[in-house]
Amino acid sequence: MRRVLDTGLLIVALGVIWHVLAISTSEALVTPAETIQRMMAQWRNPRFLPHVLETLNAFGLSLLFSVVGGLMIGLPLGLNRLGRAVAEPILVSIYSLPKITLYPLILLAFGLGMPAKVAFGTIHGIFPVALFAMNAVANVAPVYLRTAKVLRLSYPEALRTVVVPAAIPEIVSGLRIGFSLTMLGVIIGEMFASQRGLGFLLMNAIGLHDIATMLSVILQITIFAVIGNTLLLWLDRKLKAKL
Repeated sequence: MRRVLDTGLLIVALGVIWHVLAISTSEALVTPAETIQRMMAQWRNPRFLPHVLETLNAFGLSLLFSVVGGLMIGLPLGLNRLGRAVAEPILVSIYSLPKITLYPLILLAFGLGMPAKVAFGTIHGIFPVALFAMNAVANVAPVYLRTAKVLRLSYPEALRTVVVPAAIPEIVSGLRIGFSLTMLGVIIGEMFASQRGLGFLLMNAIGLHDIATMLSVILQITIFAVIGNTLLLWLDRKLKAKL
């Protein structure tokens, strides 16, 4: 109950600050009330929903590829000390690289449209998932691995029944980071090379200096990101509490 109250107070405080800034800089911002009115008007417009579905579709595919690809990279490397020592600095270097510098290559490889957005979102999310999964497996208690050997479990069986369950809390932490970065990658991809999606609407609003539409789209993306991260954070804390 206390956490809900604190969250509500934070939202109210942010709304008040936003309202004050909008009144002080009327040419740069609109008030929260005007932004919500524009958001409601967008949802009444039948042409708005296809943009939302486009973004959700690209994000869903990107997140799927990020999670599956990251686990396929991270789990085997976590069990291989030499492979982990070689791969970790490479993955960290690629993770820290500004991905926008790779966007021209993405466009050349995938062209405009959905494939490019999915690829750009995936390269944002796959590396944190892989790094967290690799370190999670590397930190599994050795007694679990020795137990798997005593039981003569095959590699896939040990991974499925021993390693992954023991490492799942840290893997979920990686999924939370991957969720946010994948969303960021999809939106950036839509902003620079797309004719549909929330990123496209945001870029179009910036070009037209339509502040109300711009803030409405940003607010909706923020709400979606906060809800997704809140659910993953709740799951993360629940799993760690059981350890």
